[in-house]
Amino acid sequence: MRNDNPVIAILGIHTGIGKTITSAVMTEALGAHYWKPVQAGLEERDTETVSRLITNGPARVHPEAVQLKMPASPHTAAAAEGILIDHTSFLFPKVDAPLLVETAGGVLSPISHNATMADFVAHFQLPAILVSQNYLGSINHTLAAVEVIRQRGIPLLGIVMNGTPEPSSESFIESYTGVPIIARVPHFQDVNHHDVAACARALRPALQSVVASPAH
Repeated sequence: MRNDNPVIAILGIHTGIGKTITSAVMTEALGAHYWKPVQAGLEERDTETVSRLITNGPARVHPEAVQLKMPASPHTAAAAEGILIDHTSFLFPKVDAPLLVETAGGVLSPISHNATMADFVAHFQLPAILVSQNYLGSINHTLAAVEVIRQRGIPLLGIVMNGTPEPSSESFIESYTGVPIIARVPHFQDVNHHDVAACARALRPALQSVVASPAH
């Protein structure tokens, strides 16, 4: 499975908090490749979104291991379509640059009938970056996600905040967990390639430093 280059999981505190846009920005900033192993719902595939938003997307975005038609939790969609998902058998793309692996939903969202996204990341011993967002209740969700990640023995490189900043919440999260907020991705209206490229340029030094440093 493992490449000589870094392979990093992108985890989220919740569904719909900006993992895909964050993944696009990070892929662009690091000159990385992108892979989402499981896609549930084919009308709006995250793989297609990232491919459209980054430079030379078709060459750097890789097909999913599992495509499910139903836009639902993977375990529900797989059961409805008679598909058995075994994350331990996934073959990772072989690439000559860092590989970012976007999970679906939150840290404990199901990847199959008997495993979660955290189980998948822990099985392959991937370091992770956690995507969070400021909303009422997000401190709780972020702290709980960090605890789950640590319980699984997953190296946590840092947290990326997506959307509107909230300094008091972010300060509490950093001080309580000891995990640094390594980048902030703004909320984009009708995001496009130029937005992603500009954000990637701004965040590149910090992200490159984190990927090269030991995890927490």
